[in-house]
Amino acid sequence: MSTELKAAPKAIAGPSNWLDERLGGASFLKRNMRKIFPDHWSFLLGEIALYSFVVLLLTGTFLTLWFKPSMMEIAYDGSYAPLKGVMMSEAYASSLEISFDVRGGLLMRQMHHWAALLFVAGMMVHALRVFFTGAYRKPREINWIIGVLLLTLALAEGLTGYSLPDDLLSGAGLRITEGVAISLPLVGTYITFFLFGGEYPGEDVISRFYSLHILLIPGIILALVSAHMVLMWVQKHTQMPGKGRTNKNVVGAPFYPAFMAKAGAYFLFTLGVITGLATFTQINPIWLFGPYTPADVSAGSQPDFYMGFLEGALRIMPPWEINLFGTSHAGTLPLSVIIPALVPMGIIMTGLALYPFLERWVTGDNREHHVVDRPRNNPHRTSIGISAITFYGVLWLLGANDEIAANFHISLNVTTYAGRVLIFVAPALAYLITYRMCIGLQRADQAIISHGVESGVIKRLPHGEFIEIHTPPSEDMEAHMRGKETVPMLPVDEDTAGIPPKGMRGPLGKLRGRMSRAYGGEKIPLEDPNGHHGHGEHDEHGEHEEEPAAVGSGASDEQHSITR
Repeated sequence: MSTELKAAPKAIAGPSNWLDERLGGASFLKRNMRKIFPDHWSFLLGEIALYSFVVLLLTGTFLTLWFKPSMMEIAYDGSYAPLKGVMMSEAYASSLEISFDVRGGLLMRQMHHWAALLFVAGMMVHALRVFFTGAYRKPREINWIIGVLLLTLALAEGLTGYSLPDDLLSGAGLRITEGVAISLPLVGTYITFFLFGGEYPGEDVISRFYSLHILLIPGIILALVSAHMVLMWVQKHTQMPGKGRTNKNVVGAPFYPAFMAKAGAYFLFTLGVITGLATFTQINPIWLFGPYTPADVSAGSQPDFYMGFLEGALRIMPPWEINLFGTSHAGTLPLSVIIPALVPMGIIMTGLALYPFLERWVTGDNREHHVVDRPRNNPHRTSIGISAITFYGVLWLLGANDEIAANFHISLNVTTYAGRVLIFVAPALAYLITYRMCIGLQRADQAIISHGVESGVIKRLPHGEFIEIHTPPSEDMEAHMRGKETVPMLPVDEDTAGIPPKGMRGPLGKLRGRMSRAYGGEKIPLEDPNGHHGHGEHDEHGEHEEEPAAVGSGASDEQHSITR
């Protein structure tokens, strides 16, 4: 049911009048408290990242009260007996103190770590939802780029925080970071000396990473999150196709009280999950690893999941290098490190940032979009996204090729060679399979629109054939499917004189035209072009059969609609 909001509830009007008499902001408050938000479960994915970030800020503030970002060597004299008298950095000793001597310290440490994982995972899943539904299109390109920057900064924030305890596991990751940084042409040495304060391991890396981790990167992330939320608020949220939903309105529930109550409950749920994980599931037991020493490394060490792709890229890369000046080390380019460090992340992050503009260039679509696509209705975009996920997944999996080899009794060389093949073959196969699945799902939608939904009622015809009666789809279901839009395509036809349209001439224009024809256009129309009817509408004698009524899907709460 759609109703029009006429007056603000008393709970809004009272505080608004109080503020208006003092600040003159009643109209602003009333307007924004009544803002309509669409209601769909996938819209909550981004809130997982937002609420995890809040938990990160709160737990991180707690940890800073006891953590000492110093690499000065001391003899441990804390509660953990196995390390009594062992020389270690103050950073590692203070991390042990937080874990064993500060009340609630271990819980806060593990909450912080789990929240960091959920923060990155939430952003990844949110980015996939936006990508697969096309919610990055005009006018939301800027917000999409902000999101890509946030994901990149989150990886850097995780890397700096992961290294702070100065244990053997994080030290191994820090050694890889140093190797990647110093291999970069021209700037590698400067970056390494800036981070480590001299030759590895130096004496300043923990304090410098600490400043980056608690001050610089979180400040930028907080600013970008604020800009992201403001832009989302101003531009309004996208909505899924459905009954009464257009590019000129928003159908959903008001910010107060419906969305505010859902958001509050969801924050508490996220907090509960993180707390439960920190309570019952151990993560990063640094006391088992021991303090970091450059001469030691543990077998089977793995980074957090979000950096696993870099580990995998380093492991499967052949030992290539280029010597520009013979055997001189000054002219050596270690491609076995440079390519894994820059290419995979460059492909994914740069591809994400540029995709809205590349898609607009290919399709010529300059319209505003406030109703998103179902992933099946843009099969090429969905296939590209699944290919990128597969590319990332292969690298992530091969980051544990030693564990795979040891546990499944496979040669380590076999896993490495298989990874070098899969990194090219798997994304291509994923593209083809996903494209065919999208086409199949579009055909399924066409069948429902043309023939109806299977009712489960079996009927025997006079000549002995058994058929299943189909019923019309529910109104909401049909509206959801009929929200499909044809993927735009450039006008590429030549005029009567045989001249291609402007912008379609030359090699680049012809390439653009071919890409547009492949990417755009209607693949499977919703209406069956043959006009076939499903079983149960008419029998062979032309008598209309009585069909069970379709069950409609009703909303659980009252919905409202406003015009954009």
